[in-house]
Amino acid sequence: MSIPKRIAVLLSGRGSNFQSLLKASHADLLGGNISLVVANRPGAGGLDIAQNAGIETALIDHQTYASRGAFDRDLAAAIETVSPDLVVLAGFMRILTPDFVARFENRLMNIHPSLLPLYPGLNTHQRALDNGDSHAGATVHYVNGELDGGPPVLQARVAVGEDDSAETLAAKVLAVEHQIYPEAVNWHLTGRLSFEDGVLHKDRQPVPLTGYLWDGNE
Repeated sequence: MSIPKRIAVLLSGRGSNFQSLLKASHADLLGGNISLVVANRPGAGGLDIAQNAGIETALIDHQTYASRGAFDRDLAAAIETVSPDLVVLAGFMRILTPDFVARFENRLMNIHPSLLPLYPGLNTHQRALDNGDSHAGATVHYVNGELDGGPPVLQARVAVGEDDSAETLAAKVLAVEHQIYPEAVNWHLTGRLSFEDGVLHKDRQPVPLTGYLWDGNE
């Protein structure tokens, strides 16, 4: 009998993307089990969700560390206790050091609330509105040393309405985040994603430069 694949989830807040992953895991749609949830902020709601689900948790408060590197070293050590097949950033509001990213190379995944390469960083929804974009969205991508710059896996688009605010657009985008993140995690854990000569492939075919576009039927 094969050993289930293991996931470590990093979060900073309420954990809505973590909840979507947990729901997919309970429905055997994730390709593995969530073995550990780590938060960097006391009071992060995602920790309560994990504890109620019987998942191991850890709080590593970045405010108690004198340097980013020291925090990342303890964070990595906590993650390694479960030997994860994938580390998932689910609203984890910290920029990770190059050493940390290298340690989990090709098994560190994030979701960003824009259609990358558009709008890396913060305030993505307001930036889309200010630019008059007809569509916004979200991108699941692997993490590398560049801010929101790792290889995209899967994108979902939502229409920008004439009356949308940053808040209403954020709600639309969050709804599709909950759909595409479990899908991309499943692709990784079931071996459909691989790196060949540094190029991301799915089912042995190169992934498009902006990732696959999700249509609800992936």
